[in-house]
Amino acid sequence: MGWIGRWTRRRTILAAVALCAAVPAGSQTGGQPPPGSWIDPDTGHRIVRLTNEPGSASLYFNQNGYTADGRKMVYTTPEGISALDLATHTAKSVVTGKVRVIVTGRKTPNVYYAKGDAVYSTNVDTGATREIAKLPPRASVVTVNADETLMAGTYIEGDGKDYNANRPQQPQQLDQPVNKGQMMEERLAAHLPMALFTIDTKSGETKVLHRATDWLNHLEFSPTDPALLMFCHEGPWHKVDRIWTMRTDGSHITLVHRRTMTMEIAGHEFWGADGKTIWYDLQTPRGEVFWLAGYDVETGARTRYHLERNEWSIHFNVTRDGKLFCGDGGDKGQVAHAPDGQWIYLFHPEPAADRGTIGRDLIAPGVLHAEKLVNMSKHQYKLEPNVSFTPDQKWVVFRSNMFGATYAFAVEVEKAK
Repeated sequence: MGWIGRWTRRRTILAAVALCAAVPAGSQTGGQPPPGSWIDPDTGHRIVRLTNEPGSASLYFNQNGYTADGRKMVYTTPEGISALDLATHTAKSVVTGKVRVIVTGRKTPNVYYAKGDAVYSTNVDTGATREIAKLPPRASVVTVNADETLMAGTYIEGDGKDYNANRPQQPQQLDQPVNKGQMMEERLAAHLPMALFTIDTKSGETKVLHRATDWLNHLEFSPTDPALLMFCHEGPWHKVDRIWTMRTDGSHITLVHRRTMTMEIAGHEFWGADGKTIWYDLQTPRGEVFWLAGYDVETGARTRYHLERNEWSIHFNVTRDGKLFCGDGGDKGQVAHAPDGQWIYLFHPEPAADRGTIGRDLIAPGVLHAEKLVNMSKHQYKLEPNVSFTPDQKWVVFRSNMFGATYAFAVEVEKAK
C-alpha cells in the first residue's frame, strides 16, 4: 500500500473525501486546513496533504529534499525548516528562525542551510548542528556535492548592485516577483563581476573557482560525481547560452547547449539521479515548439522528447530509475500560453524507432505521453508547484495554493483502486 496508504488508513478517508467534494477547490474552508486526502475526480489519482502549517512548502524542483536513506522529506515553514517522516507521516521542526535551505545531503541525514552570515548543517534525526563557515560578503551558497565535502555559491564583487537573484526563494517569498522579467534584463546588462566559489565543509576554507562578468547562477552539483558542478549564465533565456558544467578545480568548462536559432531558449536544467544526464526545458523557438532535452555528460549524446503546448511545464523532474518524468504545468500567462495547461503531469517517454541511420552526433528523438495527475485550475501560478518524485517513485510531491494558503501535497502515480 505504501507509506501514504498506511497513514491514510489511520485517518478518516471518507470524511476527507466528503469535505473535498463539499468545498470547491480554492476556497478557504472557514479557516480550516485543506482536506487530508481525496481522489481527484478529473484524473482518478489520490492526493494527500503532506504538511499542516499554512505557508509551508516542498523545496525548489532541483533542490534535493529527501534524506539519503529515503525516509524523510525536508520542507520549509514560516518558522524555519521541518522534516516529514515518509513512513509515519509525522513531522518535526529541525531548524527555527529566518533561514534559507540549501539542500539535503545525499550521504548523511544533514540538511544544509544559510542563517545570517554563515552556513550550517543540522542532522534531521539527532538535531546536532554545526556552523560550517562564515560567508564572504554578499555571498550565497546554493548546492552541496555528492559526498558532502564541498558547498558552492557565488557573490558579486566590488560595489555592484545586489539583485538578490542568485538566491532560491525564502519560505516567506515563494511567489514569483511581478517585475522578474525587467530585473532579468537589467541584471544581464549590468555585467557585474562575479566569483563562483566553494567551501570545504570540514575546514570551512573558501576557494574561488571561476570569475566572470556574466551572470552566474543556478549552481547544482552532480548527484554522483563530487567534482562535477553544473551552473548557468543567467539572463533572459533567448539572450544567453545558459547551461554549463565545470570541474571543481576550475577546469573543463563545458557548454551543454548552444542556441542555433533566433528566440531559442533552454533552461530550468536539472540532473538525472544517476548523474549521467542533464535534462532541461528546450523551446525551438520560444513558446512554439516544446521539448524536454537531455545531455549525457560522459558521451555528449543528446535526447529530445517532444511535448504538446498544453503539456509544457514550468519545471520537470525524473524518477531515480530514469523511466518516468513529471511536470507542474502552467497557466495562460506562462511562456507556452497553454489554453489547458494547469495540471500536474506524469510523462511516459517513448523514443522514436531507430532505423539504423548512419551518422555521428545525431539527436535521439522521442515523445512524452502525458497523463494528468492533478487538476490545478484553482492554483495561482504565481506560486510555481515545483514537482519532484518521492524516493520510492510512487508519488509526485508539489506545493500548491489551491485552497488559499500554501501547503505541500503529494499525488499517487498509480490510479486509486
